[in-house]
Amino acid sequence: MTRSPVREASRVPEGMRAPLGGGVPEVAPAEASARGGRGRTWPHRAVLALVMVVQALLSTRLHNSAFMDEALYIYAGRMEFAHLLHGAAVNPSYSSTFSGSPMLYPLLAGAMDVVGGLTGARALSLVFMLGCTGLLYSLTRRLFSERVGLFAAVVFAASQSTIVLGWFATFDSAALFLLAFAAWLVVRTARAGPFAVLFAAPVLVLAFCTKYAAGLFIPTVVVLAVIVAWPHQGVRALWRGVLLSGAVGAIGGAVLYGSSILAGIRFTTTSRPHGTNSASSLVDVSVEWMGLAFVLACLGALSYVWRGRVGEVASAGRKAAGEVPGRVWRATLGLLLCGTGLLAPAYQIHLSTSVSLHKHVGFGLFFFAPLAGVGLSTIVGPSFRRTPIALLVVRAAIGLGIIGFAFSSGVAQSQWRYATWPDSTRLVDLLRPRVNGEGRYLADIAQVPTYYFQDVTDWSQWTGTYHLGYTDAEGVEHTDADAYTAAIGDGRYDLVVLQKPGVSKFDPAIAKALPSSGRYRLSAELPFSTTFGDGSYQVWTRTSD
Repeated sequence: MTRSPVREASRVPEGMRAPLGGGVPEVAPAEASARGGRGRTWPHRAVLALVMVVQALLSTRLHNSAFMDEALYIYAGRMEFAHLLHGAAVNPSYSSTFSGSPMLYPLLAGAMDVVGGLTGARALSLVFMLGCTGLLYSLTRRLFSERVGLFAAVVFAASQSTIVLGWFATFDSAALFLLAFAAWLVVRTARAGPFAVLFAAPVLVLAFCTKYAAGLFIPTVVVLAVIVAWPHQGVRALWRGVLLSGAVGAIGGAVLYGSSILAGIRFTTTSRPHGTNSASSLVDVSVEWMGLAFVLACLGALSYVWRGRVGEVASAGRKAAGEVPGRVWRATLGLLLCGTGLLAPAYQIHLSTSVSLHKHVGFGLFFFAPLAGVGLSTIVGPSFRRTPIALLVVRAAIGLGIIGFAFSSGVAQSQWRYATWPDSTRLVDLLRPRVNGEGRYLADIAQVPTYYFQDVTDWSQWTGTYHLGYTDAEGVEHTDADAYTAAIGDGRYDLVVLQKPGVSKFDPAIAKALPSSGRYRLSAELPFSTTFGDGSYQVWTRTSD
């Protein structure tokens, strides 16, 4: 029986049909990969697993006692749990001063601290950052190819921001994972109907509530949702941006309306005080921390725009009748991803502060890492087949040299970063027999002893050195440096812990008041070393009531 030509044509899988004029059929990247068989996928996944193992080892090799932010967030999470379960008192300043909701990441970190202490809380961050690497590979594989995805994962895993955030118990790793998941969702649903993009909306709101600075990258995800769908849906892809923006606004408005965390958003993000760091110094450290990856991304963007043969999304940018707007589409994608990498440095240059910049550059890195993978793939070459041996060796050597340099820089920078605060282990051991549930204590970094002594003291017993209002026995109110001088003169604290060099502008007044008050004696001085030099902890003990 003779088969109908029409029926035969319909049996040819979409993506393998020849152009109308005949010739070699076009194959979309995902379909080509499928045709190559699953056997070709497993080697890539094995390499990805190896990259993630190396990433985990580089993060877990870092060692130091709790940083003050880690101590604060973990302790806050445990207090929030106690409040939910038993109605225990919670520091009211958490919601108005934290850079993320105290009811999200701190609860997770507090739970992990109960199970595994500080190591458990840091391991949670490692899980999030490994998840980011996996999502980056999958996202890049869909945009470009498996090979480019592996190179992107390598660039991301080698950065100091990724290494540090993988063993650092703060909001950042969780927020970045949620942003990564949302970006993966919009790429994954590029061929689906416009309403499929709504899956990313609650994830983006959750990312923002986890850390408010993540809101800087929400517009990137919205625009990405439009760009990746344009080749499949044309102008209808704009609806994805409209729907996603509207859903994020509606969900976010419902969550934040009347919430106490609005004060925290203003205090830590939208109305954050400006610092004193110069623009040139912020540019210098940004280049140091992400310069190589960004150069690779720019190279990848230029190569992609000019050549466009990296396995882009389903013949992206092609019209049914010809090849016209592909380069425009590729340029738009390149500008979006590379431009996102500059958001964090630009924002902090605006604020004139380097605080948290080493973490925030990692958010941008996730978005331009796919193009960095393209750049590295361009240097190494598109294929080992039909390549002269000499050229193959040169390209491989250059590629390995770049990867080696990236990892060595990331290792050195992360080690330097992780030693910027003093190890407080000896201080904690010294203080443990001297603190109890009845005393009052003044400490330069009060968050750290509050966390380490949570089994015997609570937050209300510890006073920091950054702000104080004090009323003396005669009813006179004191503020700032005068408040500390008056409180020390009255012998208010059982112990005073100062860090030298000082960390607060009131430290000189406190250091002067302690010996002159006649109420305190220096009972111990513990030296320490950081990346900024040597210092010491001074422990002053009250001699009389």
